Amino acid sequence: MQLTRPPSPHLRPFLRLLWASAPEGERQTRTGAREHVLPTGGMHLVFRLSGPPLRLFDGTRDLRGHTVGYAIVGGARAAFYLRDVSVATHSVGAQLHPGAARLLLGAPEDALSGRHTPLDALWGECQTGDALEQLHASSGDPARQLDLFEALLTRRLATAALPRTSPRGLHPAVAASLGQMHRETPASISTLVARSGYSHRRFIALFRAAVGLAPKAYVRVMRFDRMLALAADDPARAWADIAFAAGYSDQAHLSREFSALAGLSPQAWRQTGAASPRHVPAAGAAGQIPSRR
Repeated sequence: MQLTRPPSPHLRPFLRLLWASAPEGERQTRTGAREHVLPTGGMHLVFRLSGPPLRLFDGTRDLRGHTVGYAIVGGARAAFYLRDVSVATHSVGAQLHPGAARLLLGAPEDALSGRHTPLDALWGECQTGDALEQLHASSGDPARQLDLFEALLTRRLATAALPRTSPRGLHPAVAASLGQMHRETPASISTLVARSGYSHRRFIALFRAAVGLAPKAYVRVMRFDRMLALAADDPARAWADIAFAAGYSDQAHLSREFSALAGLSPQAWRQTGAASPRHVPAAGAAGQIPSRR
């Protein structure tokens, strides 16, 4: 079961979406189960309220993995990561807009990108522990937990020094470029640099600090995101047609990019029949990971 909703108006410049999830029925253990989590180009904040702490793997050959914690910041990524899903968990989380990390978390996006960071490394053990305690005290009601989660982030935002020139914390040149990049036919990086009025090096630095990825990597993930949405909407649609609609040069180009970003081929992705297009079971993982709980 998953509840999603947009944030309250005062948080919408900083948060894209709020969600709460809980296992349905009796909790089942699937020993060794892992999944590919496909990139979105964004970052998220998650509090795990049941089950084990988040465990990640450094690749398909890593069978032991490493734990991150119960309160985690997932930085922007340009490729998939592998996580343990052997136990269904109850959690609440938020997807962040670019520029929000410095205000809500106390660190810029580029310092958090490409990895998962324990929240207590940013907020401190005391504040993180208090937040987890408050969420645990909500009697397991997802709607109530989202209300508490919003209240926590609102208080955090109230202590942040909001820039006068851009309440979202985004440099104007980056904000303008992001709008162009999300169009069906995005402008080229060279065009965006020219429009910004900055040198190429300065523009890249500004963009990476706000988004966590370089412009070229971000555009690549946005194209992958468009392609994934098209493929999920019509499971019978030909890959060649999807490639053309999403902006790839041909089907071979789509296949190469899919394998690089998702860790599996387009056809393998389609054959999993995953309920969520970005959370895909890892083939052959069950039963291979020794328990550390």
